[in-house]
Amino acid sequence: MKRARWGNRMVFVLAAVGSAAGLGNAWRFPYVCASNGGGAFLIPYFIALITAGIPVLIVEFLLGHKYQKGAPSSLGNFGKASEVVGWFAVFISFIIVTYYTVIMAWVFDYLWYSLKIAWAGDSSGFFFNKLLQVTEGPWTIGGFRLPVIIGLMLAWIAIYFTVKDSVHSIGKIIKWVVGLPIILLVVLAISGMTLDGAVEGINYYLSPDFSKLKDFSVWTAAFTQIFFSLSVGFAVMIAYSSYLDKESDITNNAFITAFANSGISFLAGFAIFSTLGYMAQATGSTLAEISTQGVGLAFVVYPEAISLLPFGAVGQVIFALLFFIALLTLGIDSAFSLVEGTSTAIADKFGTNKKKTTVWVIIVGAVISLLYATRAGLYWLDIVDRYVNNFGILVVSFIEVAIIARIIKPKKVIEYINSVSDIKVGKWFEILLGYISPIILGIVLIMTIKNEISDVINKTAYFADYPTSSLVVGGWVMLGVVLLVSILFARKKVINKTENE
Repeated sequence: MKRARWGNRMVFVLAAVGSAAGLGNAWRFPYVCASNGGGAFLIPYFIALITAGIPVLIVEFLLGHKYQKGAPSSLGNFGKASEVVGWFAVFISFIIVTYYTVIMAWVFDYLWYSLKIAWAGDSSGFFFNKLLQVTEGPWTIGGFRLPVIIGLMLAWIAIYFTVKDSVHSIGKIIKWVVGLPIILLVVLAISGMTLDGAVEGINYYLSPDFSKLKDFSVWTAAFTQIFFSLSVGFAVMIAYSSYLDKESDITNNAFITAFANSGISFLAGFAIFSTLGYMAQATGSTLAEISTQGVGLAFVVYPEAISLLPFGAVGQVIFALLFFIALLTLGIDSAFSLVEGTSTAIADKFGTNKKKTTVWVIIVGAVISLLYATRAGLYWLDIVDRYVNNFGILVVSFIEVAIIARIIKPKKVIEYINSVSDIKVGKWFEILLGYISPIILGIVLIMTIKNEISDVINKTAYFADYPTSSLVVGGWVMLGVVLLVSILFARKKVINKTENE
């Protein structure tokens, strides 16, 4: 059967932007920027975007566009080892969606609790002790939390109805889930700027500290943020671009996706820090004290700021609903893109029915995600996320660029890109793709491993907080299992009994 296609170019671009712009844009980028030099962080951030993010994104668009297959089948054209890398990317994205849906479950829960601002007075205690009821450590599982289970069911059901007909159903939903969070973030940013202390919050977010640029960890943070945020190295963009027709543009789509993603991240910072500036002034705290990373910012600090807003009970409820609906719509398109990338790869390789494959991917993913719905789930989410981001994504991106640089050759890539693209690339892109990108990615990967070893030896706070056994199981064993399964899938015989649709 004929391969399914996106309804039009705009739908593909929206889908790519939606996959790239996720939950990490709303809380991770603002925090990473503020804690790594503020406005100065934008220097390594945009260098990472230009020298690595966009080139890898173009490579992934190219692979899907040229070979009309998911990541493993596309990379498999360069040998079994390359196909293993494709499967590694697929299963990394599958691991991500198993815990990503739990974060979405928390968002669903907070939408309900927003109706009464239930966390008022003790947002930290509400999140950790009432909603999650976190145990004393990762090995004390403690049973399931019913509110999280309910939210998790809603997340997986939403994903199913979005991807059940592949690009056809995705195309119908994507126009809403990409545009709505942008509108909501604009509303939150404008509203936040009217608050006392908002200017101090924005200053903290963007004030440049150029001394930070001497710290290599700041550069590592920039590259990690770019890769995670752009969804490169996840197999998603290869899968999405495989549903483009052969005359579709590559470079223009890549530039639009990359800069739209970064723009949404930048906008989210204004929405977050303008409100946190008010909170700092209202409580007499410093912004450094209240701007914590990750889930703490989204589910503790920002909700607490909402409960302090001078808008009355109704205004606080509206503000809370806007924020969590924005998070939900940012999260859903990234989540279903991870499922789509996985099911596309399996259906392409084994010739299975795409709809049935998607159902089984969701069922297996939902079962695995139950681990994160336990009272120890937050620990395992934190551990797995750290190793997936620090190693999995960087390894895949580095090898993809290396394949282009040493096997396909940049000149052939440029010829193919320019034959279909509005924006032509030339010698500068050949140098970038052939030398600069692989060298920079190699250095970042080596330094990431070096820093990890140093952190283990020096027992930094992260490693002091967790039993070594949990880090081994949730980190290295998890990555080892993903690699082993990737090798096994790559060795399986290809079955061409149907074309994916």
